[in-house]
Amino acid sequence: MNTRELAEKFREEIVALRRELHQVPEFDLDLPKSQQLILDALDGLPLEITLGKELSSVTAVLRGGRGQPSTTRPVVLLRGDMDALPVTERVDVPFKSRHDGMMHACGHDLHVAGLVGAAKVLCALKDELPGDVVFMFQPGEETSGGAPIMIREGVLDAAGRRADAAYGLHVGASSQPLGMWSSKPGSFMAAADQLHVRVIGEGTHGSTPFRGKDPIPVLCEIVTALQTMITRQFDVFDPVVLTVGRIAGGTKENIIPDDAFIDATVRTFSEVARAKVQTSSIQLVESLAAAHGLRVEAEYQVGYPVTVNDASEYAFARGVIEDLFGADRFRERPNPRCGAEDMSYVLNEVPGVYLNLSACASDDPDAAADNHSPLANFDDSVLPDGAALLAELAVRRLNRA
Repeated sequence: MNTRELAEKFREEIVALRRELHQVPEFDLDLPKSQQLILDALDGLPLEITLGKELSSVTAVLRGGRGQPSTTRPVVLLRGDMDALPVTERVDVPFKSRHDGMMHACGHDLHVAGLVGAAKVLCALKDELPGDVVFMFQPGEETSGGAPIMIREGVLDAAGRRADAAYGLHVGASSQPLGMWSSKPGSFMAAADQLHVRVIGEGTHGSTPFRGKDPIPVLCEIVTALQTMITRQFDVFDPVVLTVGRIAGGTKENIIPDDAFIDATVRTFSEVARAKVQTSSIQLVESLAAAHGLRVEAEYQVGYPVTVNDASEYAFARGVIEDLFGADRFRERPNPRCGAEDMSYVLNEVPGVYLNLSACASDDPDAAADNHSPLANFDDSVLPDGAALLAELAVRRLNRA
């Protein structure tokens, strides 16, 4: 049996697993129920399993049965993230979340079930594999960044040597027809950083502003100046997105406060633009405050790096998709996505590719609720395709090495 036939054989099991996971969404790094469901699903398979120390991760290694063990045998890593979001589910399904205020609103339950499916398929093909496969079940993608923790704990070398290639996929609830694959070579998803600014003034009565130092108009000027900075200091073909999502200051209309605050997200698609915006934004807010005789406390927090698809691995993965499912099932994205992913840490260390698969449950993808929405609805009929592709990528990449 080939990978698609085997994946179809496991359809009922992995769909059932996805729906179990969907009912017990967990947040951040500590996911004991999800971890146990994964362990139960992998039980009985010929896998070497290691649990995370700092997080509820599961690392499973499959030793291929073809050829003798050696330090030169190829290794492929397949990754699926596990965590949910603090969102109250508004989708009326029989397997709705049982954890109040928590929901698998980004489809990570499908990622886990698909990776389990790939493990089952590859275990069935174990004797034909000339190398080893590492299955990376990762918490904390939405929050703390579980990938760098797992890397620190040795996931990339779990087979006894560094993985030669890494692959992962992310499902979507909108924008593309059900079953459509997409990706692009090079920068595929943005780096995501944060800018935090506190403008420090001197409070006084609102009727006598000259007796104090009002931080609010300075803060407003900073917000608009940051947008001008983006349009005038950065190349439009190496874009930067800076959005001020929070602005706060004061307690009453006739009181000038001592300080005021903004928090912004900054998205970039190259390390050059990322380094420049970090320096330029801090310089701008400090200079503007000083021009008005005020001070600032400004912090630029570096978050997830740019997710970069290796050009050769992208071409390989695209060819596998088109061979398995047909050329009409793949679309190359013309532009990167502004969302961020901690799969980026893996791809910084190991060449590989990150792919999107539409699990849109609506006949009108453009009108469907997007990932992270309480109305996000994922069609788990795509699970065998996801499992088959991950398995096929591993099989072909091990045989190519």
